[in-house]
Amino acid sequence: MWLELLFCFMATVAFGVIFNIPFRLVWWGGLIGIMTWFIYSSLPDLGLSQVNAAAVAAFTVAFSSHWLAKFKKVPVTTFMIPGIIPLVPGGRAYSSMLAFVEENYVNGLGLGVETLLQAGAIAGGVGFALSIFSIGKGVGQRYETHR
Repeated sequence: MWLELLFCFMATVAFGVIFNIPFRLVWWGGLIGIMTWFIYSSLPDLGLSQVNAAAVAAFTVAFSSHWLAKFKKVPVTTFMIPGIIPLVPGGRAYSSMLAFVEENYVNGLGLGVETLLQAGAIAGGVGFALSIFSIGKGVGQRYETHR
């Protein structure tokens, strides 16, 4: 598990560098990525499905990104984009497309549905965290400061 977390930190920091996040903040994104992967990989051991684990991990990364963005006075995407990278179901999407190419349609369809459910869970977790940070604010004031 420690090796996975180390590689997750390095990958998250690398994506932060690719997205031109300031060097002083890229380490925070790496820590959020570690937290995301730890939650996502630990919850299935406790009996949750991969989709539910992705939703909880996405909510956690979005909530911590919003909180840290307010604390550091930077945009939320500074932490959200690198932090959500460990959740992206790219390997599963590749396996789904490979199954379709190999004419194994039943397996490809099953993997495709799992991929879409996981992507929807990630979007739902992020949206739920956004709604918590938007409580009590008007539509025009949600992202604007000093109003």
